[in-house]
Amino acid sequence: MKKHITDEKTGISYTLHGDHYLPDFSLPAEEEIHIGEWGQRHAAFLKKYQRSVYDEFFFSGKLNAYLAQIDRDAQEMFDLLTRQLAEQEGITEQLKAEDQMEWVQCMNSIRNRATEIVKP
Repeated sequence: MKKHITDEKTGISYTLHGDHYLPDFSLPAEEEIHIGEWGQRHAAFLKKYQRSVYDEFFFSGKLNAYLAQIDRDAQEMFDLLTRQLAEQEGITEQLKAEDQMEWVQCMNSIRNRATEIVKP
């Protein structure tokens, strides 16, 4: 049996593995990009609820770039919301210097609310 064959109709080449010919497919090269918390959450959401969208990005080689952009956008939104809520509630550096425990409690509350708003 030949090690490599090509289907003339489709142009797909096959390689012999054991007793079977398997198509010579490979995924496009994708740049290594750090995906943060928000991007990972979005990836998990897509895998669970929108598998076809996830697969489309994955097989086109655009998944990492897409998730990195989602991560950047969500992080910017989270930072902006955190700053705005802290300003609205009067949480300042002065409070941090005077009463650290109250400042930590307030900031944790703000961060939790901002997370709930941004969360996909």
